[in-house]
Amino acid sequence: QALSEIEGMGGRGSNLQEMRVRPLAKRRLDMHSFCNPSGFQRSPYLSARGNFANIFQGPTEEGYKAYHADKYDEDKNPDGIINFGTSENKLCFDLMSKRLTQADMNLMDPSLLQYPDWKGHMFLREEVARFLTYYCKAPAPLKAENVIVLNGCGSLFSALATVLCDPGEAVLIATPFYSGITQSVFLYGNVKLVYVYLDSKITGTNTRPFQLTVEKLEKALQDARAEGVTVRALILLNPQNPLGDIYSLSELRDYLEFAKRHELHVIVDEVYMLSVFDESATFHSVLGMDRLPDPQRTHVMWGITKDFAVSGIRFGTLYTENQDVANAVASLCYFHGVCGPVQYKVAQLLRDRDWINQVYLRANHARLKAAHTYVTDELKTLGVPFLNRNAGLFVWMDFRKYLKTGTFEEELLLWKRFLDNKVLLSCGKTFECSEPGWFRIIFADKTHRLQLGMQRIRKVLEEREQEILAEEKEQPCQSDQEGKADSTDEVIFVSRHQDSTCASSSSLSDLIGLLQQQMRSSDWLQKNTAEQFA
Repeated sequence: QALSEIEGMGGRGSNLQEMRVRPLAKRRLDMHSFCNPSGFQRSPYLSARGNFANIFQGPTEEGYKAYHADKYDEDKNPDGIINFGTSENKLCFDLMSKRLTQADMNLMDPSLLQYPDWKGHMFLREEVARFLTYYCKAPAPLKAENVIVLNGCGSLFSALATVLCDPGEAVLIATPFYSGITQSVFLYGNVKLVYVYLDSKITGTNTRPFQLTVEKLEKALQDARAEGVTVRALILLNPQNPLGDIYSLSELRDYLEFAKRHELHVIVDEVYMLSVFDESATFHSVLGMDRLPDPQRTHVMWGITKDFAVSGIRFGTLYTENQDVANAVASLCYFHGVCGPVQYKVAQLLRDRDWINQVYLRANHARLKAAHTYVTDELKTLGVPFLNRNAGLFVWMDFRKYLKTGTFEEELLLWKRFLDNKVLLSCGKTFECSEPGWFRIIFADKTHRLQLGMQRIRKVLEEREQEILAEEKEQPCQSDQEGKADSTDEVIFVSRHQDSTCASSSSLSDLIGLLQQQMRSSDWLQKNTAEQFA
């Protein structure tokens, strides 16, 4: 049904330009955001779906291709692109390569070279159940029969969208969100996304920027239903990518109760659950709740890609008590299976609790914290606002003051300027952020790359700042952007979100950084010079 709207670009029908300008009524997912039709030639060898997939791309794919064509290498290509755009942990290759090559990893049993149970080898599913019971703090032991293994969480999103929704139906998701979900859910499963738009303003019930509330979920759901869209599920990311937010237990309970009222499935992605790198932050897994409001419609996914710094090993796992869902997803595992030797290695890894706790997590958390501190200190020096969170591999940065007109077109130009200066970031539009000017940076990288990458970022921002000042001098009467909030209304968060009870413990450095940012971002000094007063 959704694809019928773009059939014209296939082998039979209207041209691509007509497809681009046709309004996509009754659908929140604006596919034009993801298409790059410049220079596109319709292929007579492809279906409408095939042609659409052929141009289904955006800055994420464009930047990723550019990076792989011109990778930075300290010795071989020092002028290459530094990748701060792809969410990978590059801090623990030494630990993981050593552990994955130890003798206990090298079993090659005949059963590993044969077709497994499509849900995964039972020895692995039992180990995953024990692992999740321990790290999710489940009130009772989790069961291996509820575990399914696939080659990555992207495959899990595709499979769940396929078995929970019919073509043209939809799932709710709050923006900004990890853009790979769009490919998994829509491009692969022909399921729509209904956006719950969040913004940075702190007003009313919003106690932090981009806060998800039940009221916002209710509004998005009712708006979608009013447009004739059938919504079947809600996707929650916890910790949230790209914000780094960790939902409290009360928030999780509210979201799950909302879903139960409307008989929605809840897909909870907890792929960063062990990447909470500061003791002041506490992660709560849905699997650790004493009681799930609707266990038959609650499905939790996790994988080793992020938490264990092995994005090249495609492994994701689903935990669901609903055996109908489990069996339906398992039928698709034929297309998304994990090879036997990798299943064995993953089981051995998850089984080694002492090494995980005493060696890996301690080192990983310390390295993540140090890298996060370096990048955020640089941002404070530059006067760039950001959300200071303690989970994930990324920082959500506010570059709005570097946009003269405050549009997504200008955001894309800034993104391309970073890329031209050999540093890859992710711009807010790829996450469907409602406000132009937000960017995500991945900080989980080695010190020498962080230093050089931040130098390149500083160069672009300082050049852009000078250009804006020069433009304002030439056009002083037009220096105020229409609709741009002043520094007192703008959300400027250089400090982590804290409850009022512990607000007094904010560090002096955070306060200084906040004041520096406000001074740098204000144009009062430029407008009120000594000459003007005289």
